[in-house]
Amino acid sequence: MEAVHLQRTYLDLTTPHVADACIRLGIPVRCAPVNTRPVWAGTHLVGRVNPVKHYGSVDVFLEAIDRAEQGDVLVVDNGGRLDEACIGDLITLETRLAGLSGIVIWGLHRDTSELRSIRLPLFSLGAFSTGPQRLDPVDSCALLSAKIGQHIVTAEDFVLGDDDGVLFIPLDQAGSVAEMATSIRDTERYQAARMKLGTTFRKQVHFDEYLVAQKSDKNLTFRQHLRSIRGAIEE
Repeated sequence: MEAVHLQRTYLDLTTPHVADACIRLGIPVRCAPVNTRPVWAGTHLVGRVNPVKHYGSVDVFLEAIDRAEQGDVLVVDNGGRLDEACIGDLITLETRLAGLSGIVIWGLHRDTSELRSIRLPLFSLGAFSTGPQRLDPVDSCALLSAKIGQHIVTAEDFVLGDDDGVLFIPLDQAGSVAEMATSIRDTERYQAARMKLGTTFRKQVHFDEYLVAQKSDKNLTFRQHLRSIRGAIEE
């Protein structure tokens, strides 16, 4: 799927839709740490990963931005450090001016008020007033990969972020994941619409039939039953 089309498709998908789609397709669900949160509520971020590892100076960010493509997401590995902020308003402005879609940091940000005015989607572990006071040696992998929690991501990954967190999908499987996530989304929207009109979820998923069948087959799971009727609530 073409990159621009892929981004447009994911704009109407949520991380729960995509996580469920990954599970359905047998693709490992790779989530950023649970405390990776957006600077403001209602944020939606999507794009190809542009990885960068921070070593104390902003020049590595400028180099990453310089080699990025329109719509990429700057994914910053700062080792999950909680003793310094590595991204502030100037790098965020530079990222926006370069046409990137947003920033994900395994670490902290600062200049929160300014970032809210800039309105470039940004996810981090939180805010901290003090910037880096170190300058570590830069290694050859600085622009090739980024570690986010327990996961390592590269330019071969796609990232989606919203109020439920951030997750990463292999770029070469992002199209099939989007198709499955769209199906799950549409099913859940249809179920919710029927519930608002008075049809309970139990009735929609034939829950009484499931209880009867489960008595005959103790190995039957509700997930299997949902799949048999194309219900989507468990994934």
